Amino acid sequence: MPKALSLDLRTRVLAAVAAGASHRGVAERFGVSAASVSRWRTLSRHQGDLRPGPLGGDRRSARIEAYAEAILDLVETTPDLTIQELRLELCGMGLTFGYGTIQRFLIRHDMTRKKRLGMLPGKTVPMSWANVRPGSTPNLTSIRRV
Repeated sequence: MPKALSLDLRTRVLAAVAAGASHRGVAERFGVSAASVSRWRTLSRHQGDLRPGPLGGDRRSARIEAYAEAILDLVETTPDLTIQELRLELCGMGLTFGYGTIQRFLIRHDMTRKKRLGMLPGKTVPMSWANVRPGSTPNLTSIRRV
C-alpha cells in the first residue's frame, strides 16, 4: 500500500512556492506532481496543517454496524436466508445495503451464508492410487478404474 509523502517534504515544497517559484517548477525540482503541490497549498491555507490524512482502512462499515442487532436478529430467526433474500428483507425495513456490504458484515460477525454442504466423492468413477506402479508418473490414464 502506498504511503503518504513526508511532512518534511511537504514543508520544503510549500516554502519554495512561498519564495516565489511556480507549482510546476517546484514539482519538477522535488520530484512530485504539480497537482500535489496545489493540493498541499490548498490544505495549508484551509486547515493550516500539512499532515496527511489516514490512508486505507474501513471507512463505511459503521453505517451497517449501526443496525447490527436488527440484522443479526433477522438472521437468527430465519437462518436459511440467502444474502439476496436478507438484502430484500432489509429493504422492506427501509435499510438499503449492497450485496458485498452485507457479505462483509456477516464475515465480520463469523457468519456464512453457504447453503450447500461439502461435496462427497463421486461413486461413478472411483480412483485408487494403490494401482499405480512404483516409479511411474501417475496421470488419469494410469489410474485403473475399480
